[in-house]
Amino acid sequence: MSTANHYDVTQWPYGNAAEDIGEVLNSIIADIKSRQKATDEMSTGEHDGGKPGAVIYIPPGDYRLRTQVLIDISFLRIEGAGHGFTSSSIRFNLPEDQWPDLHELWPGGSRILVDLPPGDEETAGAAFYVARSGNPRISSVEFMNFCIDGLHFTSDGSGLHPENTYINGKSGIYVADANDSFRVNGMGFIYLEHALTVKNADALSIHDNFIAECGSCIELRGWGQASKITDNLIGAGFKGHSIYAEHHGGLLITANNIFPRGASSVRLNGVTRSSITNNRLHSFYPGMVVLEASSENLVGSNHFLRDQEPWSPFFSVDNGLDDDFGLLIVSGSDNSVIGNHFSAIVDTDRIRPEGATPVIISLKTGEGNYVATNHVVSMDVRGNSSSSAYAAQVDALLSTDAAEHLPVTTVKVDPESKRNTILDSGTERQVRVDVATNAFRASPTVPS
Repeated sequence: MSTANHYDVTQWPYGNAAEDIGEVLNSIIADIKSRQKATDEMSTGEHDGGKPGAVIYIPPGDYRLRTQVLIDISFLRIEGAGHGFTSSSIRFNLPEDQWPDLHELWPGGSRILVDLPPGDEETAGAAFYVARSGNPRISSVEFMNFCIDGLHFTSDGSGLHPENTYINGKSGIYVADANDSFRVNGMGFIYLEHALTVKNADALSIHDNFIAECGSCIELRGWGQASKITDNLIGAGFKGHSIYAEHHGGLLITANNIFPRGASSVRLNGVTRSSITNNRLHSFYPGMVVLEASSENLVGSNHFLRDQEPWSPFFSVDNGLDDDFGLLIVSGSDNSVIGNHFSAIVDTDRIRPEGATPVIISLKTGEGNYVATNHVVSMDVRGNSSSSAYAAQVDALLSTDAAEHLPVTTVKVDPESKRNTILDSGTERQVRVDVATNAFRASPTVPS
């Protein structure tokens, strides 16, 4: 259906959406701009009419994108009929003689195939490039219910299978300028070096998306406020971050299921008065949640699971951090770390450096941090690998058998971090803290 402000890419008379949906979308945006010229067409009348924007619909199907889409208008919704995610990583790591037996080879739904050439600028490989300076900020742009597929990764000279490098110079959505009330809902992102990058966001909503098998998944750069990342399924590659944010205030990160194998699950730099709550966080490496120069944040009621890579194609890959680095790292002041559950299920033979005691919560710098009622379960298990990604991960998740208890440091407070309060988050033997400069109450020891 195409009406005055509702478009269907398959019905647009210019270009061929299947061959280059980018050309078609740019043509539609040009049409919207040509028809909606006046800032306020009826400002002197009773209707006070302005620019309503438009909806662009992408029906189910495959649409190659050979031309970058430039969005420089507000009140635009681009929507499809399904995020269409299915794992390309599993398929690419199967022997090719097994491919004919697979039910699907590629993601589906309303699927955009990013086929842009590499460029010198990081924005060159972005399927959707949102840029408009001046006042007011570009507002109310929505991406909903379609798939952006980067198709393939490329060799990086490491010796890894090219499809396992998470490198291809492609991005899904790149928002370059200050923006207000954007929404990214119900989307699928796959095989992109950078899935979603948003600079200078205000009241951004990233909700109910499937963002996985990408180098980095969500990156909030520049500065921002009052935004939320909620109810997403997320998993980055070992070189990138599942969620990264810098210089934000009032950021809400809640109810996400973040799975391996990102170098970090959540990394905040210069973020204040924000919340990381009620998330399920799973990682194969230390450094799961990192707060850098970040203060007055709440990290509460999250489930942290740190175990080890069970899938053979990535068995030797890690993020380069030692186990005494910590799972949750705090550099900043007046943060609250309350009521989290940590499961550290690792093989002592694979602890690095050899003989080290793994650290769970590490306070690096700052003062006035409050760490209370966190529960740590630590087990020594034998690590196994499998050629089946699904079977290997499910078996690892469901296994609770362990050879023995694994000694850990539940809280480690460095000398540069002072005047902190540590309550009921480890026994006297498990917590490393200078009680001359910090308040400490140990968890009771269960009688043997």
